[in-house]
Amino acid sequence: MAEKTGACMCGAVRFTARDVLRQYGACHCEMCRRWAGGTYFGFRVDAAAIDWTGEVQIRTIQSSTWAERAWCGRCGSALYYRPVGDDAPDAGTLTVSLGLLDDIADMRPSVELFSDCRAPGLTLDVDGPRMTRAEVFQQFGIPEGSDG
Repeated sequence: MAEKTGACMCGAVRFTARDVLRQYGACHCEMCRRWAGGTYFGFRVDAAAIDWTGEVQIRTIQSSTWAERAWCGRCGSALYYRPVGDDAPDAGTLTVSLGLLDDIADMRPSVELFSDCRAPGLTLDVDGPRMTRAEVFQQFGIPEGSDG
């Protein structure tokens, strides 16, 4: 595990994250595509293990019944995805945008979500599972027909 630092595009929001695994995931769900402009790449970290500066600039929206997304109110950079509710899958964690990291050289892809929704022509070298929409919904108990 490592300590990682990062910032939004304009630098108004910065963070230091502790105990970061050197792996990230890729999500191709419709919501992530709309939010990130394509595949969303993010790394998971315990919410208590990340310290933010510039929090006054962080904006959030509840993007589905089980999650919220955050961005910088000044430059619009996507910051993180967070499950909401105490019984939500992965409650207490954030999936922080990989592109915010100051250094990504040691990070490796470990999971691909909504792999059946991937953009045509895109291939990823993932060291772990590739989960379809149905598999993601089943694993996390999300009702079929919901957005990602």
